[in-house]
Amino acid sequence: MGQSQAAGQRAGQIDAMIPAVSVNSQTAQVKEPLQWNDLLATAQNGRVRAGLADGSLISLGSNSQLRILQHDAASQQTSLEMDYGKVRSQVVKITKPGGKFQITTPNAVIGVIGTDFLALVDNGTTTVMCFQGQVSVTPSGSAQAAQNTGQTSGNSITLGPGQMVVIGPVIPPGGFQVANTPTGLMNAGILDTGVIQPGNPVAQGGHGLRWGLITAGVALGVGVGIAVGEQRSGSGTKCPPAAPSCP
Repeated sequence: MGQSQAAGQRAGQIDAMIPAVSVNSQTAQVKEPLQWNDLLATAQNGRVRAGLADGSLISLGSNSQLRILQHDAASQQTSLEMDYGKVRSQVVKITKPGGKFQITTPNAVIGVIGTDFLALVDNGTTTVMCFQGQVSVTPSGSAQAAQNTGQTSGNSITLGPGQMVVIGPVIPPGGFQVANTPTGLMNAGILDTGVIQPGNPVAQGGHGLRWGLITAGVALGVGVGIAVGEQRSGSGTKCPPAAPSCP
């Protein structure tokens, strides 16, 4: 379906956010409806959580951009496009024949059946981490997989809970170097996509405790190598990465 035909079809709404957040380059508002082809973007300190019509949740970290190409709750057809940044997705189980939930990045296609996962796109790499369920990751074009802890079948990688893969255009000798453990990266990702307001124990729109607390000084970097800018301290580092309710 083309963009003109899809215009006006409801996809969901913004549940909670920390400015600065925009929809189609306009300042976003909590409870604002989202439609097909809408472009969600966050600035340096912005974060946003959106509830889709089928009950799925997507949460963008700072410096991120994601377009909702399609979301048809009745047929369970969802296509998202992410050029850069980080997004956590909690996707309801796909039960309809031919149903799909798919995120396309510049060098990978991420498909799920019903799961909780994190995707990070930066500096020519796509990193995918699975918290629950299963995630399928397929490199696009000449991209290749490295640091893969999932199962490979043909050109696709299937990730289960606690597993991750890095997709990049060129694999350095010895593979991509990870400066933190997968568990540390997953916990960092949970924190980096949380949208609870500082000092407010419940985010606007509900589901806040599922998506983590805003923590000062949290920084997650993904490049030719993956590195977490700061070590976390306190209870945040102790939460199992496979648990979607991690604060």
